[in-house]
Amino acid sequence: MNLFFKKAQPVWAENRENEMNVTLVFTAFCPKSDEAVLSITGSSYYNIYVNGEFIAVGPARAAHGYYRVDKLKIKADKPDNEIKIIVYGYAANSFYHLDQPSFVCAEIENESGIIAYTECSGKTFKACEWLGKIQKVQRYSFQRPFTEVYDFTKEQFSSVKLVVTEEKKYLHRRIFYGEYEKEMPLALIEKGRFDIRDKAKYYDDRSISNICPQLKGFIKTDLDVFSTVEAEKIHPVVEEKCNLNISNTNVNANSFVTFDMGKNLTGLVGFSANLENSGEIIIVFDEILSNGDIDFTRMTAANVIIIKANAGKFDFLSAEPYTYRYIRVYVKNSPAEISDFHLRRVGAPAVNKKLKSDNEKLQAIFDAAVETYRQNTFDVYMDCPSRERAGWLCDSFFTSRVERVLTGKSEVEYNFLENYILPESFKCLPDGMLPMCYPADHYDGVFIPNWAMWFVVELQEYFVRTGDIELVNKAKNRVYGLLKYLKKFENEYGLLEKLESWVFIEWSKSNDLVQDVSFPSNMLYSKIKRIVGELYSDSEIAKEGEKLRETIKKMSYTDRGFFCDNAYRRNGELELSGEYTESCQYYAFHTGVATIEEYPELWNCLITDFGFERKQTGKWPEIHFANAFIGNYLRLDLISMYGDEADLLRNIEGYFYYMAEKTGTLWENDSDEASCNHGFASHVLYWFDKLGMLKG
Repeated sequence: MNLFFKKAQPVWAENRENEMNVTLVFTAFCPKSDEAVLSITGSSYYNIYVNGEFIAVGPARAAHGYYRVDKLKIKADKPDNEIKIIVYGYAANSFYHLDQPSFVCAEIENESGIIAYTECSGKTFKACEWLGKIQKVQRYSFQRPFTEVYDFTKEQFSSVKLVVTEEKKYLHRRIFYGEYEKEMPLALIEKGRFDIRDKAKYYDDRSISNICPQLKGFIKTDLDVFSTVEAEKIHPVVEEKCNLNISNTNVNANSFVTFDMGKNLTGLVGFSANLENSGEIIIVFDEILSNGDIDFTRMTAANVIIIKANAGKFDFLSAEPYTYRYIRVYVKNSPAEISDFHLRRVGAPAVNKKLKSDNEKLQAIFDAAVETYRQNTFDVYMDCPSRERAGWLCDSFFTSRVERVLTGKSEVEYNFLENYILPESFKCLPDGMLPMCYPADHYDGVFIPNWAMWFVVELQEYFVRTGDIELVNKAKNRVYGLLKYLKKFENEYGLLEKLESWVFIEWSKSNDLVQDVSFPSNMLYSKIKRIVGELYSDSEIAKEGEKLRETIKKMSYTDRGFFCDNAYRRNGELELSGEYTESCQYYAFHTGVATIEEYPELWNCLITDFGFERKQTGKWPEIHFANAFIGNYLRLDLISMYGDEADLLRNIEGYFYYMAEKTGTLWENDSDEASCNHGFASHVLYWFDKLGMLKG
C-alpha cells in the first residue's frame, strides 16, 4: 500500500482520536525468528516491550501531517514472543508532542512474511484501553502534556472498537536509535518519615489555571488526581542522612528514601516494589536540591509520579523520560521493599570522543557537555530534556555544531530543518513567520522573530557542513517568506521597527531593550540578508544587507565607545535610549556588523574587561551584564575565532566548571534557577574541537 507498510493500517479507538490522554495497548505474538522486524509509527508517543522487556520509545518527531516510521529488529528467541506497544494519544497542544488525532500503524514481518498488523478487526494486533493509567490528570507543564498517575487497584483494561483513520504521510526515521542504558543511583542519601497535612495554598501556574482552547488540558475540577496537590500535602522529616551504594531498600509505611544519581540524567523512571498492604507510592524529583530539599515544581513543571497499588509485587517503568539528579520515593500506608531502582536513558548514544587534557576542571566540563548533548539530542535538538523537550531555533544553531563534532554527521540536523520546511504554513502564526520551536503547537500565537532569523544562519552553516544544496533549495520558499514578513517592519532607514510578539535577544537586561528599534535584532537581520544573497545568488538582497550594516554602525555606535541597544520613536524621530548591554557588543561582532579592524578599542575592552570576572571586578558598571544564553556563548565563540587559546580556556573554566561540579550538566542561565541541562550549552565541545583538544 506504500513504501513503509505492506498491510498495516492506521487505527485508533472509535470516535476517540481527538480525546485527550487516551492510552491504548496493542499486543501481538511472533514465533521464534532471527529476522523479525517491527515497523511502527503513530501519534502521539509509544513505548515498545518484547517479552516484558523495554526496547524503545518513539516515534521520532515530524512536522504536522507527517510521521516518521521506526523499523526495529525484534529479539524473538522464544517459541512465542509477546510484542506489546503502549500508545499514548495525548491530543493536546504542547512544545513537545503535536496536537494531532491519535493513531498507531504497526506490522511485524519475519522470514514468513507479515505475521501481525494493525487493522480494525484486531485479529493479529489485539487492542485494549489501559484504564490503570489515569486519564484525567494535570499537565506536566505549560510546554509538555500530561503527568503520570497510575491506579493498579482498579480494573486495568477494557475492550475497544478500532477504526481505520485517514491515510497518513510517512517519512523515514533517518536517525540513530537510542541505546537505553540502565543507570543506577550513585547512593541512597536520605531516609525519613512523613505525615499528611492540608495547606492553605497549593502550587498553581498557567498549566493548571489557564486551561482553555489555547492550552488544552483538564480543568482542576475535572481531575481524578491532582498530582502536585497530593505531593504538596506530604510533610517530610529527614531522620537519617546516609551515603549507601544501593538501589534496594525497605521503606516503612509513611516513610521515604532519597536517591542521588550522582549527576543529572534523563530517562524513564524504573523500579520494582513489593507492598505489604495496599498503598501508594509518590515519586518526586529535581535536578538540584533547593535549601536541602527537592522542590518538584521549581521549574514550573510537575515532577511527580503517583502509583496506587494493592499488596504484592509490581514492576514499574514510566512512560515519559524525565530529568533529575535527586529523586525521592514516598511510600504511603504500607511498608514496601523497593528494588532495582534505576533510570533507563533516553537520548543520543554514547560517543567515542575524549579530551586531550590532564586539567581536571576542563575534564569535568567536557564530561558535562557530553552528558548535556546526549540528553538533549534524540529525535530533534532540544532546549532541555525536562520542562519542555522542545526543538528551539537558535538553540539548534549551537547544538548542530556539536553533533557534527561528536559524530561526523548532521542527521539530526537534517530532520530538524526538514520539519520546518515541510508544512505549507504554520497555524496561528503570521504568513512567513516560523515557529520559535517545532514540532509544536503555538495556539496563543506567540513567536520569536529573532529565532526565525537564526533558522537562516543555521541553514548556511548546515550547507557548509554538508554541501546539501538540495535541502537548501527546499528551504528557499520558507526563507523568502520570512524576508517578506520582515520587510513589513522596515522603516525609512531599512531598520526593523516595532517587531511583533516576543522579541528576544537573550536572558538579561537586553530583553527589556527591544523596542522600538532593536539594534541586535537588526544586526541579525543584516546578517541573514547577506547570507540569503550568498545562498541563493541574490545580489539585491545582499546589497540590502550591506547597506543595513553601515546604517547600524552609523546610528548605534556612539562616542562612549559602545553600540547602543535600541532607539525609541519620539516626535517622529528615532532617539537612542542611552542603554548599553554586553550582549549587544557581542552581537555586533558575531554578525559581522563590527570587525576587529574597525573597532580595535572596543574589541580589546571586551576581551580584557568583560567576561565571567566582571561581576567581581566591577568594571564598566553602566554596561548591563550578559547571561549564558546567548551573550556568554557569543563571547566565547568570538574568542574562539579571534582570541588566543589560553584566554578561551580560562573563560571556559570560569563560566562552566561550577555547573559541571554541581549537576554534571551545563545550564540555561549562569545560575541554577532554571534548567540545569540545556542542549545549546554542549557547544563547549565545539570550542574544544577548534582548539584541537578532542581525540577519537
